[in-house]
Amino acid sequence: MISAFRKIWDFAGSEQGNIKKSIVLALLHSVFYAFQFGAVFVILKALTSGETSKLTALYAFGIMAVSIIGRIILNTYSQLQRVHAGYFMVANKRISIGSKLRSVPMGHFNKNNLGQMTAITTTTLTDVENTAPVVLVTVLGGFINSVVFALSVLLFDWRIGLIVFVGMAAFIWTTSLQEKHSRKGAPERQRAQETLVEKVLEAVQGISVIKSFHLGEKTNSHVSAAIEESCTKNLAIEKQMTPYQIFQQIVLNLFAVIIMIVTAVLYKNGSMELANAVMMFVAAFMVFEQMKSAGISIATLRIAESSIDKANETDNVPVMDEGGRDIVPKNCDISFRDVDFSYGERKILDHVSFDIKEKTTTAIVGPSGSGKTTLCSLIARFWDVKGGSVTIGGNDVRDFTLDSLMNNISMVFQNVYLFSDTVENNIKFGHPEATHEQVVEAAKKACCHDFIMQLPDGYDTVLEEGGASLSGGERQRISIARAILKDSPIIILDEATANVDPENEDRLQSAIEALMENKTIIMIAHRLKTVRKADNILVLDSGHIVQQGKHSELVKQEGIYSRFISQREKAENWHIAGQEA
Repeated sequence: MISAFRKIWDFAGSEQGNIKKSIVLALLHSVFYAFQFGAVFVILKALTSGETSKLTALYAFGIMAVSIIGRIILNTYSQLQRVHAGYFMVANKRISIGSKLRSVPMGHFNKNNLGQMTAITTTTLTDVENTAPVVLVTVLGGFINSVVFALSVLLFDWRIGLIVFVGMAAFIWTTSLQEKHSRKGAPERQRAQETLVEKVLEAVQGISVIKSFHLGEKTNSHVSAAIEESCTKNLAIEKQMTPYQIFQQIVLNLFAVIIMIVTAVLYKNGSMELANAVMMFVAAFMVFEQMKSAGISIATLRIAESSIDKANETDNVPVMDEGGRDIVPKNCDISFRDVDFSYGERKILDHVSFDIKEKTTTAIVGPSGSGKTTLCSLIARFWDVKGGSVTIGGNDVRDFTLDSLMNNISMVFQNVYLFSDTVENNIKFGHPEATHEQVVEAAKKACCHDFIMQLPDGYDTVLEEGGASLSGGERQRISIARAILKDSPIIILDEATANVDPENEDRLQSAIEALMENKTIIMIAHRLKTVRKADNILVLDSGHIVQQGKHSELVKQEGIYSRFISQREKAENWHIAGQEA
């Protein structure tokens, strides 16, 4: 139990101060709780001595009123501090995880890891928020309250006080038994919760595939199985804890009975006054009351500890070296020197070397799986090379801080993700300080101003998550507007015109050309118009650069590029039968 408290305390971090305040308030609450013990004694003393009066009644009423009012005030503020600690300790952890994920290799975000990370940042941390500070303060407060009450009893009769302390010791022993047997169930419950989140996330993200292949029943069975497993593990913990909770109640009630029996014996043999004897009978019902509440809370202690352990696993997620410097490169020349890269055991790039001169356009072509996207990702350091080096302006990208590296690079992905925010804020994502006029100018260059103005609130329209309320071409154009506004010296385009409708392609191509002006451009492209205008073309195949040069040079050579051009020319000349080409 002590180790669990220590974990909660360490996890609280900057919120330890609020937990301290909550514990101190719980201590004061215990003192005011003990006042009612004194109020009862005043009444009993008066009744047994026959010296009753209005003054005595008022005196007892005053003590009881102070006890009740003090407890209400202290409990309110203690709870506020506890809730504040729970909310912000978890919020700080979520922010910490978010900050760390910026430097985690993109390869970490496979399906399973994404599900686990989602489970941790939602369900797991919610468990911590709802249980950790509550358990810590409630259990400590319960023990403190019981100790204060036991000391009060000790003032009346040391023999009864000793029984109370023995009862508390017996309760702690039963609690330790409960703790030992709860260690297995809590982690299993945690894993079941993670699996449930993963299955639900998988079903939601893959709903289009599920519908198109009529896999609803199979998917539902997987989700239902995960729900059933989560339910089973949660019930298993409850079943596991219930016998110990009953045992705790039996122990406390047994010692309450012992207090009453001993009190009766002491009164009968004349070694205890009537008022004190009656008071000890009352104490038998009151002294362990807060400890019973603490016992119920202890049942969730292992869940809180298990959740904290799981959340802290994110501290061990591998990150790329962050010992970088804020570098402003003297130029934007890009060089690959003997670069090797693999996904696990699968080789993607094999001893790749080439140079890209500043303010030139380089097109990358090659069959699917040849390593085109990986090559671009290494420039932006989404992954670190396994061997060799990638440099910008003569500086290894691993020597840059993440921010200083990304200040030099804008990326336009084939699969665009837009945030659940306004259109304007999505465009301003890479340049938050931009004015509205600058946003509009970038949108016009990217050919998206007209359709934005047709949205319900124009630039203030809040998009659905992922930009689901827009077409693929519209999302792509907003992404290009984002890159135009950021105005970085290096632009990486991953099939930027893939989702653009034919009627907008020419306008968008003009916008991309404006974006390319005085920039270092690296593009993955399959369209002839784009490839032909490149200053240099890299042809990738199976992780190797097999051809390199200008369009006019490569088209005359036998190889992948000439076949690529031939296929594209045939595709562009294709037309529906009965219509003119």
